[in-house]
Amino acid sequence: MQLSNEEEDYSLSLSKFESMLKTNKVFFFDSEEFEEIILHYLDIGKANLAKKALKLALDQHPKSTGLKLVQVEMLVYDDKLDLAEKMLNELYAIEPTNEEIFIQKANIWSKRDQHEKAVEQLQIALKYTDDYADVYNLIGMEYLFMDNLELAKQSFIQCLEEDIEDQSALYNVVYCFEFLDQNQEAIAYLIKYIDRNPYSEIAWHQLGRLHYSVKEYENAIRAFDYATLIDEEFLGAFMEKAKALERLKKYEEAIVSYTRTIELDDATSYALLRIGKCHEKLGNKALALKFFNQTVHEDPLLDKGWIAITDFYMRQKNYQKALFFVNKALAIDNQNRLYWKRYATINKQMNFFEEAEFGYRKAVEFGDYQLDTWLFWVDILQFLGEFETAIQTLLQAAEFFPEENEIEYRLSGLYLMIQDDTKGKFHLSNALRLNFDNYILIEDLFPVVWNQKMVQNYIAKHKK
Repeated sequence: MQLSNEEEDYSLSLSKFESMLKTNKVFFFDSEEFEEIILHYLDIGKANLAKKALKLALDQHPKSTGLKLVQVEMLVYDDKLDLAEKMLNELYAIEPTNEEIFIQKANIWSKRDQHEKAVEQLQIALKYTDDYADVYNLIGMEYLFMDNLELAKQSFIQCLEEDIEDQSALYNVVYCFEFLDQNQEAIAYLIKYIDRNPYSEIAWHQLGRLHYSVKEYENAIRAFDYATLIDEEFLGAFMEKAKALERLKKYEEAIVSYTRTIELDDATSYALLRIGKCHEKLGNKALALKFFNQTVHEDPLLDKGWIAITDFYMRQKNYQKALFFVNKALAIDNQNRLYWKRYATINKQMNFFEEAEFGYRKAVEFGDYQLDTWLFWVDILQFLGEFETAIQTLLQAAEFFPEENEIEYRLSGLYLMIQDDTKGKFHLSNALRLNFDNYILIEDLFPVVWNQKMVQNYIAKHKK
């Protein structure tokens, strides 16, 4: 690829400067060359080289406003804000219409977390700048810091009016729309933007993402197709397109799109997992298992990969193999609630009730507070005859689900089992109030209690 004259000059300036540092010879550079050299080193994080270049630059051009503004930028970078502010005031006295002075003042106010004052300075910069897009972009960022997403959005839109190619502003404007839950408005905006800039693969990709988020999957696929036509190596667009195809149950096409992402870059565990899921939906069990195994080989810490293999064998009712794989997963991460719930469910299916009880207990311990987890755990405790523990567990569950009839029916049955009739009646009354028709739970779970005349009378009384 041939370099432009500007790029060639810039490259020569850098080489010349680095040669000067090695040989201790002093070469002359004009002030703009120095500015580019200093900013280059700042951009790549080589602050010491930037400072060396600045010192040499000021030696050669002591009155250059541009270099002094670069010096201010470096002072701000080093958090020497008071000194930077003093220099800016001196520069303002010389060049009161230099927009860069106001931009650097804004930078200082921003560093001090006084973003309203930063915006005031940037509004002044707008009066003097030729680069409106850059200033609008900076204003948008300040509004983002203030969590004023509406004004940030408007600023980024103004930036794009000035410079339609500014990709960071495009990403930011979409972010604001999404944060404000204005997805349809974002779609309308992007359609207008694409009318002006039809070859922006970023805009097509963002449009596809937004269509996907509002479940307009056909429109999403169309947008992702345009993105990949413009950029045939747009990995993100192929990935998002595959997800949309999966949603439409077009599993073979989804596999093609996921496979394309693997061709473009190293295989990701996510793509391998989704290909496996698609093959499973198509009934290609051997291929599904192959890709699930590749997933955990690629990323042994990905819980979704181990769960996919475990669930695969569970669906085949091959609980022995499912248990083997969930144990492998637990050996990697024994604090994963998803693993423990699978472990419990598999052991329950194999009638290993003590192991199942342990699994549900660990799942809850590590943050699984779903209702079915509590209920499965309690039903096993009851089966094992641990009525008091079951009651304490249900009382814990009731803190998360205070108006859940299934908890109340179980509490009623358990209290009546241990002959605490007062509490038994209290919870039975609650349960019947919450969902009368579910009283069948007493018959299913507590046949001994169901046969008590008092319980029959109580239900009959509530029925009336």
